[in-house]
Amino acid sequence: MLKGIDPVLDADLLGHLAAMGHGDVLALVDRNFPAASNARRLVTLPGVDLVRAARAVLSVLPVDTFVEPAVLRMGAVGDVQTVQPVHADLQDVVDEAEGRAVPSAAVERFEFYRRAREAYVVVATTEDRPYGCFLITKGVV
Repeated sequence: MLKGIDPVLDADLLGHLAAMGHGDVLALVDRNFPAASNARRLVTLPGVDLVRAARAVLSVLPVDTFVEPAVLRMGAVGDVQTVQPVHADLQDVVDEAEGRAVPSAAVERFEFYRRAREAYVVVATTEDRPYGCFLITKGVV
C-alpha cells in the first residue's frame, strides 16, 4: 500500500506507467473495444469508467508537450469530427490534470485500432458510452 497513489492504480498498471518512456502511447478504451485481441500489454479495470480511470492514470502520467495532438480520440463511424460527450469529459480531465489546454484530435475507427495495436499498454475500462477510446502520448516530468 502506498500513500498518495490512487487505488485504481494497482501494481500492474503502475509498473506499466513507470516503464513507459517519453513518446510511448497508452490506449485508454471502453468496454466495447477489442482490447484482448489488440493489446501487446493489457490492464483491465473492472467497474471503473473512463473518467475515473483517466483521473487515476493522469495523476501520475505526464502528457506530451512535444507532440500535437498528444491525445487522440476514436471518432464516430460516419461522423468522425463530432465531439461526443465522452470525448468532452476526457478532454476536461486531461486539461485539468495538465493545468493547460491539451490539443486533441479525432481518428477514424480502424486507424484507431491500428494505432492501439502499437500502444505500449491498453487499459480497458468498463465505460459504456460508445467511442470512449483514446490514445495518450506520455511526456516528460
